[in-house]
Amino acid sequence: MRILILRHGETEWNTCARLQGQTDIPLSENGIRLARITGEKMKDVPVDICYTSPLSRAKDTALLVLGNRDVPVIEDARLMEIGFGSWEGKRCGKGQQELPEEFLDYFYRNPFSEKMKMPEDGETFAQMRERVNAFICDLTADPALQDKHVLLSCHGCSSRALLGLMSGASLEENFWRGTVPPNCSVSIVDYENGTFSIAEEDRIYYDKKEWKNHYER
Repeated sequence: MRILILRHGETEWNTCARLQGQTDIPLSENGIRLARITGEKMKDVPVDICYTSPLSRAKDTALLVLGNRDVPVIEDARLMEIGFGSWEGKRCGKGQQELPEEFLDYFYRNPFSEKMKMPEDGETFAQMRERVNAFICDLTADPALQDKHVLLSCHGCSSRALLGLMSGASLEENFWRGTVPPNCSVSIVDYENGTFSIAEEDRIYYDKKEWKNHYER
């Protein structure tokens, strides 16, 4: 099985560094453009089936990348972004934080720390990891998928959870793997005989100058 982990295209909330979480923010015009570029560049990359977060920014990115291909697209809520509850929509960029400074420090450095407090109506990173891991277990246990190319369209946090769990790395120590994944970036993981191997991380198919890490602090 070859697994392609795709982060959604850019949204307006990405450009102004607002926490999106599970709020259904659509792709911006630039996000649509980047997804189309990615799809054009990936037109010769095999995809047999696609699983996507039900949030429109992920699902629409998948559809734009797939283009006219006749590929099943299946929504799975376990691929959704982590839920920030009442903090969704608040700014988290450099010099414009609307969140507790302690939260932002732990969010980027060790989001699994007990000191990293989410709002009461939010979701913890441990809870997100549990649902993402359940998805991976179901995916890899399906005998019909063992020789397939599978596209997973998801989000910044959920895509990092997927990649970290598949790599066998400690999410507590290196959840972000050095950076927030760029919009429309693709990581490639092979799965065979119970073992994952990472072939490529965070590949982008457009000029890197067109993407800025809006979460940079």
